[in-house]
Parts: sequence; C-alpha cells; structure tokens
Amino acid sequence: MFRLIAFPLVALLLVFTMSASAEERPNVILILADDLAPGDFSSVNGGLSRTPRLDQLAATSVQFTQAYSGSAVCAPARACLLTGRYPQRTGVVSLNMNKYPELTSLYLDEVTIADVFREHGYRTGLIGKWHCGSRPEYHPLKRGFDEFEGFGGSVDLRYFNYSLDVNGEMVEVDDGYLTDDLSERAVNFVRRNQDRPFFLHLAHYAPHRPLQAPEDLVASYERKGLPTKTATIYAMIEIMDRGIGELLDELDRLQLAEKTIVLFASDNGPDPLTGERFNRDLRGTKYEIYEGGIRVPLLMRWSGQWDAGEQSRLVHFADLMPTLIDLCGITYESKNPLDGVSFAGVLNGDDQPEPVRYWQWNRGVPNYSHNAAMRDGSWKLVRPFVSRNELKGDSTERPVLYNLLDDPGETNDVSARQPERYRQMQRQLEEWTKSIEKDRTRQP
Repeated sequence: MFRLIAFPLVALLLVFTMSASAEERPNVILILADDLAPGDFSSVNGGLSRTPRLDQLAATSVQFTQAYSGSAVCAPARACLLTGRYPQRTGVVSLNMNKYPELTSLYLDEVTIADVFREHGYRTGLIGKWHCGSRPEYHPLKRGFDEFEGFGGSVDLRYFNYSLDVNGEMVEVDDGYLTDDLSERAVNFVRRNQDRPFFLHLAHYAPHRPLQAPEDLVASYERKGLPTKTATIYAMIEIMDRGIGELLDELDRLQLAEKTIVLFASDNGPDPLTGERFNRDLRGTKYEIYEGGIRVPLLMRWSGQWDAGEQSRLVHFADLMPTLIDLCGITYESKNPLDGVSFAGVLNGDDQPEPVRYWQWNRGVPNYSHNAAMRDGSWKLVRPFVSRNELKGDSTERPVLYNLLDDPGETNDVSARQPERYRQMQRQLEEWTKSIEKDRTRQP
C-alpha cells in the first residue's frame, strides 16, 4: 500500500504544517489553461502575445522547464492531474463525452485530490472545465468538490451566450464573456473562503476552440500582422491573463499570498486546427506525444517560501497530487497505488531522482502500437504518431529513439547507435502498456 508522508528533506519547510491544524495549512490554487503552449507567454515569444500577469507570476515562481502533461489531450490529462495516476488506470482515455461516455468517465473508485483535501478540512471548489464524466454519478460535487461552477466538457460550449452548471443547477449567461466570468467566480470563491483553508481548481477553457474574443481586442493583434486565428487566440489568452492577475491581486488584498500555493499549467500543447503559432521550436502539437504535444508550462509560487527561478527536473501531472498533499502536511494513505511521486524536496532546493515516465493516446479504445512514448533521463522512445482520427488496425511504424539533451526537436533517430538502450526501452514500454491496459479494463 502506497503511503505518502512529508519527506524529512522538507522538514524545515513544513515544520509548522506537520503539526498544525487544518486552519493553519496553506491554501492551494491550481490554475489550468486549455491548449495553451509554452510559447504563448509574451516573455518568450518576443511580445507577440500580451501576458503581463503570467510573466510576472513566472518571474516570482519556480518555473519547471521540463514539465509534462499526463496526456496529449485534455480529458485524460485532467484525470491524471486529479488522481496522481496514469489516465489509462482511471478509465479516462478519450475526448468526446457524448460519443465515448465509457471512455471519458473517471472510475468511481478513483480518489481525487479534491477528495483528499476535503477529507482533511479544506473547502474545495472547481470553477471551469470538468471533462471527467457527464452522468450524475460523475458530477464534480460527487468527486470531492464542495462547490462547482462550470461545465462538463468541450461539446457545444461558447464564450458568448453560454450555460454553466452552478452547483447542479443550469444557469444561462447571455451578457458576459466566459473567461471573465470564470475569473470573477474564482475571486468570489477566495473571498467566501478566506477564513478557512481552501483548495481551488480554476480550469479555464481558453484558448480552446471555438476561437471567440471581443473584436476590438482581436483587431489589435491583427494590426501586428498576425493571422486572424492567431490574433484571436492571443486575445483569448490576454483576457485569461487579466483575470489571473485579478485573482492574484485579491490574494494580496486579503493578505493571503504567503498562505497560498499557486500553480499555473496547461493541459497539453497547441491545437493544430487553430493554425501554427510560436512554440519554442518543439515538435508536434496537441494529439501527439512529441514534446510539442505533452510539454507544458508549470509555475509554482509560495510567497516567502521558495526562491524563484528555473528548475530543469522532469515533473509530470501525476506528481502534482502527491506533491501538494506533501506540501500541505497531510498524511494520506492511498487505496489506489499512485504513479506520481512528490517533488516537494526539489522545491526546497534538494536533489531528487527523476522518474521514468510514459504516455499514450489515440481516439477511442487505446491502441498502444500508436502514439506512445517513454522518457528515461534525456532518452525518449517514441512509437510514432499516425492519426488523430480513430485507428484502423495496428500501426506498422518503427519505434524511434531520441536524445533530448542533444536533440530537443526530436529530429534524429539514434536507435542504431544505442541498440541495447533501444531494446531495453522497448521492453519497458511494452511492459507498461500491458500493465496499464490490465488496470484500465478492470471492473471498478
């Protein structure tokens, strides 16, 4: 049985939380963008976008430059984030909740991070996107969240004239913009719960399709010479950036900044259907297990506790749940073995070994011959991407081996020069696929 406790390496950091009551533990705000890429920050794209508040957050945070989503697409990535387990184990492997309800519903025996925080005295809230089950038994209010103001998934959602589920009741909104609305709801959640510990998951929809933003803001980017699609995406990101700034300002106003761990990430890379945009020369996009599809920004700030700066250790969405539980001084015994490991020690300046990590995605029932990868140190083995549509039979593409240290763009197959490593990693990836599929098809 997996047991998670605060590591001795972070004892100095956590000495007050280890013996403290729930009221003295830090709050947690986990902000997730949708289809935002590492290259969408204005500080790294030469000012193509405008993200002053995210740039400011990055400058005052630990920036993980080797951070990875749990999947190349949104629903599985969220399942991994919420459970600390590879998404295949949780039952969430596809996208469309209408077409694949049985493949997009978080197994009912899965424990979410919200379950754990609520059990230990936190007020838990989800504002924004759920995407882990549409039937009543999968509703966020039954998966650990005390409050939910958002929507199930990505089908038929708009940024203007939209509907929200507010604690189980549908509300029509015809006079606002979705991203602004979610930001305001997040600020109100913090105000309501300022006097007790809280866990807030703000899951933005931006800049996911449909591409919609106020015309004047889009025009300001078109005047830079950007195509309309890119201009609209950057406008959507700017509005999200502004709302995140308002949330951070509220923490300052309520004197909660030093009592609150703030995280910002994205669920996967940029959507290829929205056109090309700068993404730090990473290969691939959403849907693909190349770096451009699974490498994501990850910022973590706890004012007064950690020094800001870049951190190159590999971290994965599965690691966030055990890390946050660890940082909050919670002793938790998981009934389901976690794939993630706490990297709380890294945040305190200690060295921790990097785990081996795995990914796979295809539309529908998993086919592990396609679009699968593992990373061990700088080495990455890839079963190549074939299609974002449903597969017809197994892929016949030959697996390839990259050394990301020398080849971050994943252009040179070095399998012929590393035959033993190549064979060993193929064996490991095959063992993982068998194990993960056996767990996926269990009867929860």
